[in-house]
Order: sequence, then C-alpha cells, then structure tokens
Amino acid sequence: MDRMSAMDAGFFFIEDENVPMHVGSVLVFEGPAPSYGDVVRLFAAKLGTVPRYRQRVKALPLHVGRPMWVDDEHFQILYHVRHTAVPSPGADDQLRNLAGRLFAQRLDLAKPLWEVWLVEGLEGGRWAIISKVHHCLIDGIAGSDLMQVLLDWREDAPLPEPVRWQPSDNPSTLDLVVDGVRDAVLTPVTHLAKFPALAKRLRSGSEVLDFGRAVLGSLPTTARRLAAGTPKTLNGPIGPHRRWVWARADLAEIKAVRRVTGGTVNDVILAAVTRGFRDLLAKRDDLADGQVVRSMVPVSMRSSAERGVLNNRVSAVLVNLPVSEPDPLARLASIREQMDDLKGSRQAAGADVLTNLSNFAAPTLLALGSRTAMRFPQQLLQTVTTNVPGPRIPLFMLGRRLSEIYPYVPIASTMRVSVGIFSYLDQITFGINADFDGVPDVQVLADGIRAGFDELVTTTAN
Repeated sequence: MDRMSAMDAGFFFIEDENVPMHVGSVLVFEGPAPSYGDVVRLFAAKLGTVPRYRQRVKALPLHVGRPMWVDDEHFQILYHVRHTAVPSPGADDQLRNLAGRLFAQRLDLAKPLWEVWLVEGLEGGRWAIISKVHHCLIDGIAGSDLMQVLLDWREDAPLPEPVRWQPSDNPSTLDLVVDGVRDAVLTPVTHLAKFPALAKRLRSGSEVLDFGRAVLGSLPTTARRLAAGTPKTLNGPIGPHRRWVWARADLAEIKAVRRVTGGTVNDVILAAVTRGFRDLLAKRDDLADGQVVRSMVPVSMRSSAERGVLNNRVSAVLVNLPVSEPDPLARLASIREQMDDLKGSRQAAGADVLTNLSNFAAPTLLALGSRTAMRFPQQLLQTVTTNVPGPRIPLFMLGRRLSEIYPYVPIASTMRVSVGIFSYLDQITFGINADFDGVPDVQVLADGIRAGFDELVTTTAN
C-alpha cells in the first residue's frame, strides 16, 4: 500500500472551499489544433508511465493514518480530459480569463486528482492545454520531468499503443486502519532510530554541527529581516474566485543585466518581481519607507536519483523584496546579498530538516495543524515566488510545436498573491495568481514585472 508522505498529506488536508490546492499550467501550441479524440488517445497511450494518475486518495477514518493511494476502479479518462473553446477573436485576455475560472474550481477529491482541458479558438490558429494537478501528487520540479508524459522532443514522434489497464483490488477499511495505526507507531520510532547517528555526527564535528553554527550565526540577520515592515493590503482573507494574469521576459535580456551586475538569473528575476510589487503598492498608496514584501521562495531538495518521483521534496527560504527602494540596481544588490547569505548559511537545508519533523506528528494532528496554520491570520509572508527551470529545446505534442508555458501556483492562508515562473527555450514566463476580490488590480503587478526588466536593461546598458 502506498501512503502519502507527511508533506503531501499536509497539502491534501489544507484544501477547502476557498483553497483549491492544485498547481497548473497553460501550454500554448502552434496550430492547427488536434481533434479531441486524438488528445484523448494520446493520454490513454501515455498514462501507463504515470500510474498515480489512475489512483485516488483514500482517507482513513478519524485520520488514524496518513491517506493512501489506491487504484480508481471507476477510472474514466473522458472525465479527466475535457474540451472547450474561447470565443472569437481568441485573444490572450480571453484565454487568461478562462484559465482563471478553471483554476479556481476544485478538483474532485473522490477521483484521481488531475484534469486537462483542450482549448481551441485562439487567434492565429493556435490552441492550448490547461492542466491541473493536485499539489499532494506532484511538485514543480517533478513536474518538469513529467512533461515527457505529454510532450516529445521530436515533431514526428509516433503515438504508442495504449496498454490495457486493470485496477488492483482496493484494501478493506479494516486493513487500512490497521496499517495506519502501525505506521503512526513505527514512523516516529524509525526517525528516532536515526538520532544516534545524528549524535555521532555532532560529536565528530560533521556538517550537522557546521549547520548549527551557521543557523546560530545567522539569527541576528534573520531577526533583522523579519523585523522589516510589510504592507497591509497584500494579506487578508481569500475567497473562492481567482484572477490569473501573465508576463514575459527573454533570457537574453536577463543575462545581459547579469553580466553587468553579477549574481544569478534568479536574482534578476526577483528584482523585476520587486518592481512589480512596488508599482502595485504605489498605485494603492500603501508604499512606505523601509518597507519589504516578504516572499517564500521554494527550493528543490530532490537528488538526481529522485527525479521523476511523484512526491514533494521541497524546502523554502524567506527573501525580503525591497519594494521601498527606488533604485533598481540597489534593489537587485539587496536581493543578491540575501540570496548569497542564504546559500552560505545553508538555511535551505535547515528548512528541509524542519519540514521532515512533520513525520513525528500524528496524522490527525497533521490534518488539524495544516488547516489551522493556513487559516491563522498572519503578516509574516505576503507572497510565494516559485521559479521552475524548463527545457531549452523545442517540445511537441501530436506534431504541434509548444510555443509558450505559463505556470499556476495556488494561494492559501492570508497570502492573496502568488508568482509562478517558468523557463522554456529562451523565454521566462510568469503566471500571477490572485484572490479575485482582494487583488482586483493584479494586472498592475504583471505590468510592473515587465517594467522591471525594461528598467534593469536600460540602466545597465548606460
């Protein structure tokens, strides 16, 4: 029996009517659009490589154990692969509005936790795929590997023949409860058994001791960052509806800025995102001296041996986006300094250690704790900024070239805005997700991100 990890179970339990916890994407292709039947046949032929896509979640009574993955004996691919179209002229705004409505809708938790929409009618003969996958099933980095399920490196790739699938018998509720109780007892014991090795490493002055010193040494800096003032209008209750917009940048212009300023591509991207939030807050008259927008930046902890594994192996660091700073180069320098400090202090590794401590929690407390944490009012974080690297070579589906990919990252708790970032070929794309009522001006943020790149390119070219 395949049981969810503690982190995956947390994402599953967080979901409620206002917090759909799926990630998603909009993939835009050159035309002409394939038939709906061809798309269904493609999925039917490829699903054998991702068995989880035919499994549903089985929660245990009273949450005596973490939820299980079991085969869906009633799996019907036509439920998960759907078909729609946008009205003429099929402009970007119409596609974004459609995607926003679809992303706001929860997945059916009684079925396999994914769905795909074939969208026809885009201007220029283009078409799109809108995909949704629950966060408990996959994280962004694993999603890059799973693109091979749908996309191919060759334009003329043959369509494989579908393989007949027979669901396995589901375990009884009694078996699940017994196994859940056993897991609740043995998991803490398993983790505690690792403590002697940890103690030995501590005594030998190993990397754990080095990490402890780094954390203690960084406490004053961390406290100072957390003490910085944050805006009030980016936090608050969220409703069931979403606004979703996008922005674009070229990798060449980002590299041109980096050649002058140093740092990384990600530093430049975060600096442009900072400009976007600065414009948004200025338009709201909510910008103050010394103010920051604090972002959680997920970091993949997946080793090379784990690529393609369907689970969540992510950690996170906190970064202050210096929105009150008017100088674009000073904003970039501040972000670069923080990111260098975070890498040096190994806080990302520390965050992963803290995340893994959730394996000690009883599943019932995990369920309650996950929901409570996401509903508790707080001003610590204002956004999540997720940057997922993609392939640098063209991809195809059914012989049609993929031209653009835009990501969708969920919002939860009191964070009303998230920023997903994806790279493909020589383009960087941003998918900005926002609460419909709390952030009606989200387009200002998207336009500000684009203006941030223009500003950095102009400034560094002089």
